[in-house]
Order: sequence, then C-alpha cells, then structure tokens
Amino acid sequence: MDQERRPESPGEAEGTSELFSALGKQIKVLRERAGLTQREFGMMVGYGEAQISAIERGVRIPQPEFLDAADGALGAGGLLKAAKDDVRKAQAKARTRHPDWYRDYAQLEADAVELHVYTNQSIPGLLQTENYARAVFTQWRPLLSDATIERRVVDRLARQRIFEPWPSPTFSFILDESVLLRPIGGKAVRDEQLRKLLHVGQLRTVQLQVMPMDREEQPSLDSPFTVLTPRGKQQVAYLESHGYPRLITDREEVRVLGIRYGIIQAHALRPRESLTLIEKMLGEA
Repeated sequence: MDQERRPESPGEAEGTSELFSALGKQIKVLRERAGLTQREFGMMVGYGEAQISAIERGVRIPQPEFLDAADGALGAGGLLKAAKDDVRKAQAKARTRHPDWYRDYAQLEADAVELHVYTNQSIPGLLQTENYARAVFTQWRPLLSDATIERRVVDRLARQRIFEPWPSPTFSFILDESVLLRPIGGKAVRDEQLRKLLHVGQLRTVQLQVMPMDREEQPSLDSPFTVLTPRGKQQVAYLESHGYPRLITDREEVRVLGIRYGIIQAHALRPRESLTLIEKMLGEA
C-alpha cells in the first residue's frame, strides 16, 4: 500500500529531484574542498553521516536551516543560503505534484498526530530504505523510466520527515512476517531494511509489531490499510488495492477498520518480541 506506485504520468516529468541532486553535488564539492569527511561535516551541522550522504546524493531534501549551517561551516559565502527560496518552492511543488487521488491523503499524513499502518505485502513506504524503495519501483509494471524511479524514491524518503519533528506523531506499524521474509532487491537490501526496522522500532514514538505466520487466526487477509488522525480533524482511513486508492472518511467505515486494526494488534507479537524476531532473522541471514 504505497500510494506513489501508480503508472507514470506526463506531469511527473516536471519533478524537482534535479534541484536536490545538483544542490547535493555542490555541498559535496564544498565539503571535500574543506577537507571534511561526511561524519566530520555532520557533527558541525548537527546531522548524522547517513543524513549527509543522503543529502549529497539528492535523496534527502536539505532543509533551509541546514543550508544556513552548511553555508557557514563550509565557507560557502552565501552560495547555499541563496538556494533556500528555491528549495522552499521545490518542496511546495513536490507536495502539489501528487495526483488528485493521492494529494488529499498526503496532506492528511503530513498533519497526522496518530498514524497506524497494517501491511501484508511490502514494507510500508514510511519505513523503507532508499535501496528497498528503489527495488520496489524498479520492479513495478508497467516499467517506469529511470528518472521517474529516482523522483519517486526522493518523494518516498521525503515523507519520512514525519518522524523528525518534536512533539512527534504517535506511530504503530503491524507487519506480516511474510513481508520481512521476502528478499525484495536481494539479500543485502533486505538485511539493510531489517536493520532500519530495528532502529525505527526502538524510537519512543513508534510501536512496531510483527504478525507471525504461525498464527492460526489472522483477522485481515485483505489489502493493507492505514488509520490516521490528522491534527484537529476526525480520524480517517486509507487503503489501496492494485493501485486503486480509497480515502475513507465515513465514520462507521473508519470505526470498523479501527476495530480490525485493534484485533490484528492483539494477535501480533508484542513490540519487544517483534524486534527480537527481526534480530533473529538478521542473525540467520
């Protein structure tokens, strides 16, 4: 249930990933000219090495405050600061370029105070690594162009900024064990993805559970779904099957899905047990 997987649309070619890619290359050149490693530079601006790497590769959007800090740390003389307005415009364009069938959900997700996701097909987009997301889009049929794949990877990773603000929304994820066993992209991609799940699953704002395959009772064998509560608005639900999305606002339908989620949660492993299972999968890989 990853909403960006629709067939490529003509308007999608007007994406903004080129800007972030070019800006990332400039930052890399300035960093290397300053004789700094990604780790050293990250410590100077309050970012991790992996975050700096993602920004330099154009798969993470550099926030305006990062550009301010980077400009000073790298002695860019205002070069990076000058890009802030363009970044803001590109971010707005990225939000509005979603097709109509997804745009409403994207805004609700961005404004969520609670978000609960059940999946039995693939790792949820909010939890995917860059390599896992690229593998998903590369295998999609009909085939997507290389440029479209990269734009969609950027968009998917940009959605994950929802974990960064404080106070953060409250998250819960229930993943069918079959999703963890499926080696999408190969063993190395799968192992990297499992390690990310372990990291995210230990965040205080996240409850991650696994529905084991040996359960004799499985309350939901239908498509994945999401139940979320936007700030100041009533709870809604979202589901998608074979690329056909449905945003549910009817209170009774949302209530039914909320009950179903609760029942699935009761049958799943507890969070600590779930993380232990993932650790075991990595140890046996």
